[in-house]
Amino acid sequence: MFFNLGDKVLEKELQVYVDGAFYPKSQAKVSVFDHGLLYGDGVFEGIRAYNGSVFKLKEHIDRLYRSAHMIMLEIPVSKEEMIQTVLETLRKNNLKDSYIRLVVTRGVGDLGLNPKKCAKPTIIVITDTIALHKGEAKEKGVTAMISWVKRDPVDATSHEIKSLNYLNSILAKIEANISGVDEAICLDKNGFVCEGVAENIFIVRNGRIFTPPSYTGALPGITAEEIAKLARKLGYEAKDKNITPYELFNAEEVFFTGTAAEIVPVREINKRTISNGKPGPITKRLMEEFAKLVRDQSQGVPIYD
Repeated sequence: MFFNLGDKVLEKELQVYVDGAFYPKSQAKVSVFDHGLLYGDGVFEGIRAYNGSVFKLKEHIDRLYRSAHMIMLEIPVSKEEMIQTVLETLRKNNLKDSYIRLVVTRGVGDLGLNPKKCAKPTIIVITDTIALHKGEAKEKGVTAMISWVKRDPVDATSHEIKSLNYLNSILAKIEANISGVDEAICLDKNGFVCEGVAENIFIVRNGRIFTPPSYTGALPGITAEEIAKLARKLGYEAKDKNITPYELFNAEEVFFTGTAAEIVPVREINKRTISNGKPGPITKRLMEEFAKLVRDQSQGVPIYD
């Protein structure tokens, strides 16, 4: 964002919402005693705005509150108030297309981990942009590998909770970086495919679309759910299924989905080419139809009345 000052063009800093006030990006801060920083104790959502409308905002807010309920974090504002805070932050930054990061931490406490010491949760809303892959990723597909890092089981710090603790994913991403591939794929404790480091994963076999069930520990993705609905609407069978590495390597098509990623084809996994090494016809059709869906004003909440 820029504005003119005489002969100079200066960048106007994005405004970040923190606990009831707006701060320039360079001045937006939280306490070093915040348990979100000290212990990863909190929840978040990644949300997208397209063409002046926030895609599936209510669904993201509902998931935020479900995650908070699971970790017994009582968010001190209503869902409607949270929606209005997100919209106001976008308006402050004059944004119509944006990636939104909504964060709720346990709040400021002491150096012990006892959540009872945190009197009030911290609420943060960041509206900015994001680019996970190079521009050609959607045209050519990305490379991936199966990581040694297993997803935590559902009776541990399950990835069904969208929490601030992403160390499991970060370790897998580090391995992908070291190995020179774009993304990592995590298995569950039983060896079935679970998800990417920050994306859900789908495969196509015999013209049918499959994705791992949430009981593997995969996050029930809002984008993934919309892709499955869209696929059925287009006449494809789309269902949850345990997926083995063998089925992954021998799939006709593989693709990741996520709020930030949208839909990204996978062309290679563990040096094994997926089909002919190009995005498949079903993946490409879903990408085209999803691009239309996110621009459909009825699918989101308008930023500007």
